[in-house]
Amino acid sequence: MQLLDGKQLSLTLQNEIGLEVKEAIALGRKRPHLAAVLVGNNPASETYVNSKIKACENIGFRSTLLQFTDQVSQQELVVAVQQLNDNEDIDGILVQLPLPSHIDEEKVTEAISPAKDVDGFHPVNIGRMVKGLASFLPATPYGIIMLLERYKIATEGKHCVVIGRSNIVGTPVSILLSRNTYPGNCTVTLTHSKTKHLKDICLQADIIIAAIGKPDFVKAEWIREGAVVIDVGINRVVDASKKSGYRLKGDVDFENVSPKCSFITPVPGGVGPLTIAALMKNTMTASKSRYS
Repeated sequence: MQLLDGKQLSLTLQNEIGLEVKEAIALGRKRPHLAAVLVGNNPASETYVNSKIKACENIGFRSTLLQFTDQVSQQELVVAVQQLNDNEDIDGILVQLPLPSHIDEEKVTEAISPAKDVDGFHPVNIGRMVKGLASFLPATPYGIIMLLERYKIATEGKHCVVIGRSNIVGTPVSILLSRNTYPGNCTVTLTHSKTKHLKDICLQADIIIAAIGKPDFVKAEWIREGAVVIDVGINRVVDASKKSGYRLKGDVDFENVSPKCSFITPVPGGVGPLTIAALMKNTMTASKSRYS
């Protein structure tokens, strides 16, 4: 069993992007600039945004953080996004999800210019991805693709089972892995809460991607020997021994599943850091597109 070290790979990717930034500056180009929009004071959202801002600093990007109370109106938020669209110095825009219940997330997402949608959630980018055209890929699926590529994991002809059909992870990664590329050319089964005989389906899988949001959901008896397991889940479970009062667990029962795997991601330190690296790569691409 080999651990897929997303934390180390993320650092490697960010170092590579940092070198690109230095080269761009040396050519007289402007520094890439990412704008983040944060609504409310959700601790998890604040942590995620702060980690993205820190990554920008580490690799030489400029960053702008717009913070709003959870009482902000949908119209105010849309206007703020449109102003970022019009700001020529901003290359990429991300709106940290989830948003308060009174705000339609789709309306806010669709307000972002597709050319600055570095989270890859705009319908234009999703549509281009489905057609295999150049687009910003959703950050977490993009991170998974880079992980498979950098570890040279075989995907052609493999059976990949994706657990969870969210628009953020499950559905887009199922599309990416079925494309005629590497990583790709998988036969993909997309499963969800209504899927019957899930254990039997998983036992047929060469690659399992678990993104269902339930701690320890995937059990050892679901895994065939030598399978590759990508655990996207980041779940908080109560742990009185921790200062925070909780610890993070994935969707996979790591302790019992890992001995059966050829490769597996840990939680934390697996897919999570690669989501940030993918966001940085999308922002760098957006910046470079100005000069192509």
